[in-house]
Amino acid sequence: MSIKVEKISKQYGEQYALSNVSFSIEKGEIVGFLGPNGAGKSTLMKILTTYLQANGGSAKVCGMNVEDQAEDVRKRVGYLPEHNPLYLEMFVQEYLSFVAGIHGIDKSRVKEMIEKTGLTPEAHKKIGELSKGYRQRVGLAQAMIHNPDVLILDEPTTGLDPNQIVEIRSLIQEVGKDKTVLFSTHIMQEVEAVCSRVIIINKGKIVADKPVSELRSLVKDAQVVTVEFDGETTKEALMGIPGVKEVKSVGKNTWRLASSTSADLRKSLFKFAVDREMSILQQQSEDQKLESVFQKLTK
Repeated sequence: MSIKVEKISKQYGEQYALSNVSFSIEKGEIVGFLGPNGAGKSTLMKILTTYLQANGGSAKVCGMNVEDQAEDVRKRVGYLPEHNPLYLEMFVQEYLSFVAGIHGIDKSRVKEMIEKTGLTPEAHKKIGELSKGYRQRVGLAQAMIHNPDVLILDEPTTGLDPNQIVEIRSLIQEVGKDKTVLFSTHIMQEVEAVCSRVIIINKGKIVADKPVSELRSLVKDAQVVTVEFDGETTKEALMGIPGVKEVKSVGKNTWRLASSTSADLRKSLFKFAVDREMSILQQQSEDQKLESVFQKLTK
């Protein structure tokens, strides 16, 4: 087990940032850690990386307790905080050599990480001269330079342009083939593209922990269908269909219906059309997006 969290709690005064949080992550998993601002994501990541101590519960990384074996845990973990702390006056290669020295590893690893993270064109520059995207690459390079078993990345693509996001995603996927990766993000497409599993936290508590493929089942009652008839009808008539909770006109004789029932809305629409001697020209069910799951679980 690469990461094991058992009933972790963290309290600031009267407020609980984390309340009895438990989960485990196996080697080779890439897990997305989602939640609104203030949900407890960064707090938990700081506990796992030994920057904070919990008030209760326990956490282990690679079988080692984050409190009793903090120094050993740091050797096995690569960490990129949300606000990437870098020495802006240092050159890229100089900074990574400095980090390698802290870890006591051979400086030959510096060149390897510069190539792996796509920093070669910028390696001669000072970090302060780099774009946000390249600074994030430097942060990832320092997190991976000691070849850790576990990578913990706090919003690694924040502030990047679309091309940079794709590049960082690809790097995370490549690294995740033989490591454990836990990363937080607000970008749902990123989760679908990169993660095998999602943990959602809200107000300090885990509200979902599922494979991405199963997560949409949590909003199966939020069925949405767009339908076009060959004749006219009214919003009031469509609202009369059992289970329909919302109707919106989206074009001539075309309507978007939302249902609160798990029953197939398309069958009801077919009956509705037959009873009124109309035909359905086209009909499309909308795929339930992770945004819907997130909104439902974190309201």
